[in-house]
This record gives sequence, structure tokens and C-alpha cells, in this order.
Amino acid sequence: MLLPKEVQLIIKKLEQAGFEAYAVGGCVRDFLLGIEPKDWDITTSALPEQIQKLFPKSVYLNKFGTVTIYEIVGKKSAVGPIEVTTFRIDERYSDQRHPDSVKFTRNLKEDLARRDFTINAIALAPWAREIKNQKSKIKNYQIIDPFKGQEDLKNKLIRAVGEPEKRFSEDALRLLRAIRFAVTLNYKIETKTWLAIKKLAFLIKRISPERIREELIKIILSDKPAEAIEMLKEANLLRYILPELELGVGVSQNKHHIYTIYKHSVLSLKYCPSQDYQVRLAALFHDIAKPQAKRGEGPEATFYNHDVIGAQVSQKILHRLHFSREDINKVGLLIRYHMFYYDVEVVGEAGVRRLISKVGLENIKDLVDLRIADRLGSGVPKAKPYKLRHFEYIVEKVSQDPISVKMLKINGHKIMATLKIKSGPKVGAILDVLLAEVIDDPNKNEPAYLKKRIVGLNKLDLNELRQRAKEKIKITQAEMDTEIKGKYYVK
Repeated sequence: MLLPKEVQLIIKKLEQAGFEAYAVGGCVRDFLLGIEPKDWDITTSALPEQIQKLFPKSVYLNKFGTVTIYEIVGKKSAVGPIEVTTFRIDERYSDQRHPDSVKFTRNLKEDLARRDFTINAIALAPWAREIKNQKSKIKNYQIIDPFKGQEDLKNKLIRAVGEPEKRFSEDALRLLRAIRFAVTLNYKIETKTWLAIKKLAFLIKRISPERIREELIKIILSDKPAEAIEMLKEANLLRYILPELELGVGVSQNKHHIYTIYKHSVLSLKYCPSQDYQVRLAALFHDIAKPQAKRGEGPEATFYNHDVIGAQVSQKILHRLHFSREDINKVGLLIRYHMFYYDVEVVGEAGVRRLISKVGLENIKDLVDLRIADRLGSGVPKAKPYKLRHFEYIVEKVSQDPISVKMLKINGHKIMATLKIKSGPKVGAILDVLLAEVIDDPNKNEPAYLKKRIVGLNKLDLNELRQRAKEKIKITQAEMDTEIKGKYYVK
């Protein structure tokens, strides 16, 4: 690979002005591994005001010496904004996040010494130079590697720069980053670094929920998310980040499960076929309420309502970690309905339409992926049995049928005009009853029938209408809860 032209131009322009400049950090690590870097960072001996003088289309809004360059020689950077930071030494980290102050230096090695891991403490320039006592290991590039990061790349090791406890005390998020790098790169964590993580795990409490959330998402989306969760547990970090998950450690289930609750949750994440972090989170959390819902011991133990309680618990977790409202709702929805019941001989098309109405057609595939994760995480060899394949067939078959009020061939305005009534709860109640009837029989979704039907419904008072809709909902719930009479309710 070649360094992007924008990176080369910035380094060249800084050097022509008499300053040192190098690509540095994660972009160099990825570059050396043959991975296309997602963004680029440059370190330089130039001070922030000197950088801005050379690059007018830049912004300096912090006290850490980082200038963000948006345009180079009049053109917007094709690789996105590029951050250029002055060589610096970080002073004490009181908040385990930011240095209390920084001191600019002319020494590149001092700048590299403040970084987290050796594989991220490598500097690179896009052309070879005469360097005393050092040779580049890549032709036509100059590499500055005082902490043997290239050696750790070769040996696939995550090693803290200098003293591990000091590095983690400076920024406790590095505790999570070490595990994230280990699972995304398929590396091992060096022993001294690992022992420091276990010793200082409690410091993660001082990190903001937003930063933990971002690292957790990256971990969940890695190729080895289950291994990462196990590492978090062994490192004593899980108890501070996801204590609810640890409640399942060592808790047995019943005759339908060979694994403990915790082990089943981790394996469900491991085998989740979806690449969507929302679905993977649902796989990890789908049984999170089982410890508190458990009644009895041994083969006949039960877990009534663990799906409903689990949805609530998972939403509290995601709220605590400042996930978006969309994430919170989606994960909660999947967990709430992960026990959906389907039997070819029992549940008809109307039952499937009702489920789609509750979950949303756009979420059905994710719900199936969650069911697959649940099955494989239970030790079942077959991911998708005939019943599940038949369910998908019926979903596709009825996907064009009316499953929401919006799909009715009548709306609130027409109801008000026909019945000569004002807007109010009665209109909504009539629509709910109509939808329930149309879900049962899609052929009834015709303007003439619906118009005639609302005249009859209008004779009922509001409470009677609500009761009609409620009865339909009970029928739906009964069909879904048939699972409780079989093995699924005691999974």
C-alpha cells in the first residue's frame, strides 16, 4: 500500500517548513499489517499555531496540541479530516481520561512514550532517510520504533508502552482497548499487561458511559465477541460494565439446557449469524433475566416471564451505557419476542400476521437470527429446523397482507366523515378493532366492507370497543404463549 497523497503532502509541507512530521498510531499499525487504515493521524514538532499557518483550512479547538486539517492545497481531503498533533508529554491524569496538562517537546520518542500499546507507538514517514543506528524494515519508508512495536506485531502481542499500571492509570479506557485489540487482531495480551488490567479493573468505573459503549460495540462486532466477553469476565471488568450478565455465572437451567445461563448467553453471542450489533446484543442479553425469574431447581426448573423481564433489564443496561433510543427499543423488542411460538399445525397465517404486527416486518429476519443464536447456544446442532423454515415461508407469504392500521383501506378521517364524529379515542378504538378483524381475514380489507362495519361499531361505546380489541389481543397472546405449555417456557 501507499500512504494517501494527502498524508504525504502534509508531511512534506511540514518538513519543507523545517519541522519533523510522521504518520503515527493506529493508522501505522494497520498500514504495517496490510490493513487499509480508517483514518490518519500525524505527529509533528511544529506547534499548533505553526501548523495552522501552513494549513489555513484547519481547526484548533483543544488544549492538547491537535489541529484538524480539512483541506490540503485547496482541496477537501479524500481520506477525511486528518489530525496533526504536536510532539507532547502528558502530565498527570486526574480523571483517568485526559492529561491535566500537556508539555510540547521536540523529541519524537517522548511523544511515542505516552501512547497506550507498543503496536500503536510506531511513527512512519513516506520516504527513506539516513538515520543513525537505525534501518527501515520497509523499503522506501522511515520507521521510528523505540518500543519494539514491530516485534510485537510479528509475535501478535498486545503490550503496554513502558509500565502497564501507569498507562492504565492515565486512561482507564485502555483496559477495554487492550481486550478489543486482542480480539480484533487475534493477538494475545502480554502477561505483565494482563496482570495490570486485572489489578486495575475497578478504574473503568471512572470512564464515561459513552466511551465504554463505543468500545463495547467494537468488541461485539469483532470476529470473536464471545471470547472478548470471557476475557472481560476473567479480567474482572465484566462486573463493572455488565454486572447483570455475571449473575448467570454458575446458575444451572433445566432439562432443556446443558449449559449454565452465563455460558449459554456467551455461546448464543458466539453463534449469532447477524453482523448487526443490535442483534448480537440481543443474543447476549436474551436470557439475562433468567437468574431472577428462576423458580425451582433441577430438570424441572422454570423461568416464567424471563422474556418480558429480560427486555426491561436489557433496556436499563443500554440506557445506563447511553445507547441510542433506537438501540434500546430494538434490542428490547427482540428479547421480548424471542420466545415467539410457531408450529405448522397450530399457528395459522393470522397468527403470523399478528406477530408481524407486533414486531414489525423489518425485524422478522433479526428475530429469526436471534432464534438461531439461541438454538446453537443451547448445543442444538441444527440452526434452522423445518418449523423455522416454514415460519419464514409463511412470513413471506403474508408480508403483503395488512398488519398495521396504516395498511387499512380506511383511515381516521374517513371514519370521522362517515360517522360525523370528531377526532377522539373512539376513532382509534374502531381502527384497532378493524385491524384485528382484517388480520384474521385479509379479504375484509375492502373499503365497502370497512365502511359498513364502522357503522355497526359506532353503536358500541368506547369501553366496548376497547374490550373487542383487547379480546383480539388476548387471542394473539394465547397463541404466542402456547409455547409456555411446551419446552420453551422452561428453556
